Formats: sequence, structure tokens, C-alpha cells
Amino acid sequence: MKNIDKLIELEALTENVAKHFAKNNLLKMKVLYFINQYENLSVSMYIDKLGLKKSNFALMAKDLEDEGLVVSKQGEIDKRCRLMALTEKGKTELQNYIAAFKSAFAENIPEVEQALETLCAYLNKKI
Repeated sequence: MKNIDKLIELEALTENVAKHFAKNNLLKMKVLYFINQYENLSVSMYIDKLGLKKSNFALMAKDLEDEGLVVSKQGEIDKRCRLMALTEKGKTELQNYIAAFKSAFAENIPEVEQALETLCAYLNKKI
């Protein structure tokens, strides 16, 4: 199997597993995760990281704000930028999702952990 084949298979498998724990709202969990990991990035940077269209992200962000899961504010340095952060409610919802995920994959396999760290580092450099 070539690298691209492995990446495509990995993406499909991980999305199916993640979808199960997100109760069919995987995009919402992805957005919450990235906002939590990279708090106070500009909206355009989240869009790049998630590979979404601006309009799709805007709709999701509005829904998340309406649900009280995220807040957005104007950037201090660049007033044109919108910065996002999770609320306590958003952090709790994300933690519940991650906890369910962790309980299903509780085994600690060093080789898998190393492979995942390497893959994440590689993919973050590509984006």
C-alpha cells in the first residue's frame, strides 16, 4: 500500500469511529476540538485547519454560539479578525466526547502512540 492509500483508509476508518462517539455530529466535535486546541486563532486559520468552506464554518460557528458552546470576539491586534474560544459548556461537551472515545481505546500501546504522534506532526506540517 502506498502512503496515499494508507492515508485515505486511515481517514475513512477514523471518521467512522469518531462519528460513532459524536452521535452523528462529528463536524461539531471537530470544530470544538480545534477551537480548544488552538484557542484564539483567527476564523480563517480554523477554516484552513478543518478544510471547510467559509460559509459552512460560519453556519457551524453561529450554531455553536447559539448553543452557548463558543464565544467569538474581535482581535485585539487586528480588529478585522474574529477570535474564538470555548465556553465552560463547550469544554464540558468536548470532554464528554473525548472521555467516551478514550474509554473505547483505553489500551496503552507505545508503538501506536508513537505512530500517531509522528502522523499528527507530519500532517500539521502539510497544512
